[in-house]
Amino acid sequence: MVALRLPTIALPGRNTLIAAGAALALGVAGVALYAQIEGDRGIAPIASNGDFEVSGIEVNTAGESAEDARSKGWREAQRKAWEKLWASNGLGGGGAAPALDDGTIDGMVSAVVVEHEQIGPHRYIARLGVIFDRTRTSAYLGMQGQVSRSAPLLIVPVLTQGGVSAVFETRTPWQKAWAEFRTGESVIDYVRPNGAGADSLLLTAGQVTRRSRNWWRLVLDEFGAADVIMPMARLERQWPGGPIKGTFTARHGPDNRFLGSFELTAPNEDKLPSMLNDAVHRLDQLYAQALAAGTLAPDPTLNTQPQVDQAMIDAIVAKLGPAPKAAQGPAAAQDQPTATPSAAAVSTFTVQFVTPDAAAVDAALDGVRGVAGVQSASTTSIAMGGTSVMRVTYSGDLDALAAGLRARGWKVTQGAGALSIRK
Repeated sequence: MVALRLPTIALPGRNTLIAAGAALALGVAGVALYAQIEGDRGIAPIASNGDFEVSGIEVNTAGESAEDARSKGWREAQRKAWEKLWASNGLGGGGAAPALDDGTIDGMVSAVVVEHEQIGPHRYIARLGVIFDRTRTSAYLGMQGQVSRSAPLLIVPVLTQGGVSAVFETRTPWQKAWAEFRTGESVIDYVRPNGAGADSLLLTAGQVTRRSRNWWRLVLDEFGAADVIMPMARLERQWPGGPIKGTFTARHGPDNRFLGSFELTAPNEDKLPSMLNDAVHRLDQLYAQALAAGTLAPDPTLNTQPQVDQAMIDAIVAKLGPAPKAAQGPAAAQDQPTATPSAAAVSTFTVQFVTPDAAAVDAALDGVRGVAGVQSASTTSIAMGGTSVMRVTYSGDLDALAAGLRARGWKVTQGAGALSIRK
């Protein structure tokens, strides 16, 4: 332990002693704040595209060699995943999926995710995930057009275990489950912080109980979101190494409104990640149902407009009296200066846009710059395969910018001081 030695101070110099104590307190507070921000606490979310993912496929196959058994296991997993994908989309009235040959299914699959595997000389036992390419698979699923999504929603995953609630203060399995969730196939437009830096100060378990609209506007504008959702998980361990009971709750908005809840149980710690992944998918379904029912709309109090007191305006006009009449005649008309329209106020707005590739970045920038009144547009954050952000300087208000983008063929979702656009 390092002893902190203060310089000897004479008793008459009380102001000096007080100043030294204040400096010491500020130094300790600064160290505490630095320790709260720094550290390995954030988990960056994966870049999600619109592909379909089916996880948790169990296979157990045998072959002439380890490689042959593995190849057969992957083909079996792809067939099972296709059937599960067909059923999860509610197609065929609950009937069996169309019988496609292995070559066709293999052509729709873009990746196989190994969740767990055991390989023997002639045996392959594994739990796999299969990712289907949306473009090649949609035709077989009978999907046409684009699915409308929600407004950008900031996600604050709260985990309570052992009597302590946390969001980004430490790395938690609950945040990891949301970071690994592929949001591209969801109708909810999730805004997922990575938890690093100042995120652990802005988004805490205590933040979800705040009601201040001004504070929530500051937080939402920081992340370019229109509203907030809080998926909550409470884990209770029966005994060390025993079953884990999880209670999961979907909440929404600055008033922490309840949307739904359910319970799941994991037999042991090894099965906890699988249980949390299942919980994430079920919570996503709860939020999708709330969106369809109209209960997930952004809170209007988060985007309030200044109210004009018409009575005050009338009183001021009455005190000023009638306006002086203009002189009549052609001479007066020639002497009267021509009125020039006042320039619109210049504002800066945040615009989110989906960027599956580099071409999408250029197309979005060109599209926004082509709107009349846009003075500049530059990217502030680029996420290939996810959602990027640009800052736009515009002569006018946010409604006019949204109207200009719609006129150029963009689908626009308007939030508090921000827009989300997609083709």
